[in-house]
Amino acid sequence: MLGLEIRDTAAVAVLVDDRGQIVARAQAGPSDPMAAASDVLGQIAPSNLVPGAFGVASLHPDSPAVAEVVKALSSRFAGLFLSEEPVASGPAAAVAEAWIGAARDSDDVVYFSIGEHALSGVIRGRAIATGAHRRAPDVAWLALNPVEREDYRKVGCLEAEVAAAGIVRRLIWRIKAGDESRIQRAFGDNLAAMTIDHVLEGARLGDGLAISVVRDTVKYLGMAAANLVAIVDPQTLVLGGLMASSADLLFEPVRVEIARLLPPPMVTPLTIVAAALGDDAAAIGAARLAAVTLQ
Repeated sequence: MLGLEIRDTAAVAVLVDDRGQIVARAQAGPSDPMAAASDVLGQIAPSNLVPGAFGVASLHPDSPAVAEVVKALSSRFAGLFLSEEPVASGPAAAVAEAWIGAARDSDDVVYFSIGEHALSGVIRGRAIATGAHRRAPDVAWLALNPVEREDYRKVGCLEAEVAAAGIVRRLIWRIKAGDESRIQRAFGDNLAAMTIDHVLEGARLGDGLAISVVRDTVKYLGMAAANLVAIVDPQTLVLGGLMASSADLLFEPVRVEIARLLPPPMVTPLTIVAAALGDDAAAIGAARLAAVTLQ
């Protein structure tokens, strides 16, 4: 099975067997979606390879650029696409985590991840749930702040606050407002060079402002996760992206925040786990969905 995830300026492709073991993997970028997809597929899928199934996931499944990639690849892998439109990355990652990842023993799963974007996916009765228009659950657009900002209208309230760029932006705003941070000394006036890694490492080293920004991030993450749990009532909540890779700062505090916001009957039977498949989850899930569709 071949799975491809198309990101903003990169792509990840995996070749997996029927047990979900990765036989080959490639990642390319930054580049335009077409070039990145062609690059990774060329690395792991030579022209004479005919996979049993080929699935595509994307951060922006309804993007014209992604549609062009799918159209260009369809002649090479005729009949093997899951559909004319790729599945969203969040639901694809949820499929993978429920198949071979952190939620493999669960029938009902919510996947929630933050990184460059805020992503989510829902598995109901071991089947993917994407809604009437294949957009559910688009967690980035959860409205969690009554104050309206222009960036909320562009990317959604939750993504503006907790995606990597949003976390960095909030720390920079605090510095410009007069708060002091040891992180600033490394950048001087070039605050635009700051990344999420600098913020997280600052929190680990005890920088007060970075710790404050991380705590605010946990509040938003806890609200979002609690809302997803209240709506879906899953067996397992999988926390991915930065919540898994920086679990020392985010995972347990988010668990605590969920327990604070929801009543015990909702929280006590809920299993909360860190995602296991990392950056490969969406590509693996796309491959799995394609294989299941073809059965």
